[in-house]
Amino acid sequence: MIKMFTHIGRYFLMIKDVFTRPTKWKVMNTLIMKEIDDLIIGSLGIVCFISFFVGGVVAIQTSLNLTNPLIPKYLIGFATRQSVILEFAPTFVSIIMAGKVGSYITSSIGTMRVTEQIDALEVMGINSLNYLVFPKIVALLLYPFLIGLGMFLGILGGWVAGVYGGFVSGTEYIQGIQGDFIPFHVVYAFIKTIVFGLLLATIPSYHGYFMKGGALEVGKAATTSFVWTSVAIIMMNYVLTQLLLS
Repeated sequence: MIKMFTHIGRYFLMIKDVFTRPTKWKVMNTLIMKEIDDLIIGSLGIVCFISFFVGGVVAIQTSLNLTNPLIPKYLIGFATRQSVILEFAPTFVSIIMAGKVGSYITSSIGTMRVTEQIDALEVMGINSLNYLVFPKIVALLLYPFLIGLGMFLGILGGWVAGVYGGFVSGTEYIQGIQGDFIPFHVVYAFIKTIVFGLLLATIPSYHGYFMKGGALEVGKAATTSFVWTSVAIIMMNYVLTQLLLS
């Protein structure tokens, strides 16, 4: 228990140090562009693929459970929209990203720690935390745009699966998407996504930056970072749901 609180305290101290002694903007701009390419653009494929097929599965599962003929078919579109916007796009995709992006961040920073590149940065008078972590935080502030695309493709995947699978007509599906729509649900999803993006940037960075050992420990740190990032995302999902929707 004491060790856990030590890690939590060190994590918040790390975040404080990230915003001190900033690197020159000319250098930082190049680093941010690189992180956007690696973390956001590089994740477009997997996010689009997962979102599309998860939306299709939700639509099919919903239609297979609507066995009562008195229940209108447009509820398939309604259930798909609610599931994708509220949970599947922001939360499910973020846990997948904890494996992809989180492991990449931990292993890249951990490798720099093992090869003493971080020590070299400190010797040159550079704030290594600002140099390494700040660009990742800025890049993942664009994460909501990635999830917004995932929401669209999830609903589109539900339409394709529902209509071409013969479970619902296109008109009924669109009626379900439009019915009883609450705009705040989208705002709620994006607020969650911003928080999840910050967790995806900082927790893996912490595990990579403070790791000790050699190449074998880099792999262990990446696994540990995935576990704790996923736990943090699930816990914050619960807290934000209670605060924003209750």
